[in-house]
Amino acid sequence: MNKKILSLGLVLITHTSFASDLPTVNLGLSSFVDGAVPAGNGWYAQTYFQNYSADSIRDVKGDKVPLPKSEIDYQSIVQQISYLSDIKLGHGNIGLNMVIPLLAHIDVDDGLNNQAIKTNRGLGDIVIGPFIQFEPVLGKDGPKFSQRFEFQINLPTGDYDRHRDINPGANALSIDPYWAATYWINPKWTVSTRLHYLYNFKNNDPNYSFGAADDMQAGQALHANFESSYAVTPQLRLGINGYWLKQITDTQVDGENVKGRREQVWAIGPGAMYSFSPHDHLVANAYFEQDAENRPQGSSVIFRYVHHFHK
Repeated sequence: MNKKILSLGLVLITHTSFASDLPTVNLGLSSFVDGAVPAGNGWYAQTYFQNYSADSIRDVKGDKVPLPKSEIDYQSIVQQISYLSDIKLGHGNIGLNMVIPLLAHIDVDDGLNNQAIKTNRGLGDIVIGPFIQFEPVLGKDGPKFSQRFEFQINLPTGDYDRHRDINPGANALSIDPYWAATYWINPKWTVSTRLHYLYNFKNNDPNYSFGAADDMQAGQALHANFESSYAVTPQLRLGINGYWLKQITDTQVDGENVKGRREQVWAIGPGAMYSFSPHDHLVANAYFEQDAENRPQGSSVIFRYVHHFHK
């Protein structure tokens, strides 16, 4: 693989979905040059710190839920381990990702002594995904296009309590395959995207808000990340980044569709990446959410450190 390709690809996860049906998905953690890998084959470690803050929860019409307060603050530390092997499959190399939550802290204030929003604290779900990183398309001045496909699986390993409104874990298996791609407009200017399709399986111990239901199945969703960035120096890249989420089918309870629970949100903000070397990168991304429905609306700041274990 071309060692000039700088990327922070191999990224999977983002903030917890608060008081909503959908599980945690990647909304904004993958950003600059996402379709490539930073420094070729081998082991990668990525450590994330995220702070998410919301001052409102939005209903089906996008209006604020009428509570005295709806303040949510969430901090997490997550470790991701990735391996890109020498094994070829067609024009790509096979690899594996695993994301392990290490620390999560949630503070909620509903203005009612947290009688309306009950919080369960703990660790989120583990994410694992085999992937194929395709060989980059090269031009006369370097890479022109690079892409990856991953079959991501969200495992129901996180903390879950059906008597709580906010849970770090979803208590249900889900699959969230994606395609990530980066195009070099010129050697310094890139655009990237990551397109996901989310399918959720049944939760056989649904939240208390569903009454005596035997099971709940969150709806299917599409979500995407995007970026455009420019290398202002060989070490520093600046740009904009964003994400988008749209639930496309209804949540089902005991096999019946429940109307009015579909989620959506989008966000945009600035980002920066500093490369200490081809093997070490620090990334900072900020996001400001808009047009949320059936979920919180707030802002997020994410710091990520990427290290490639090279020989």
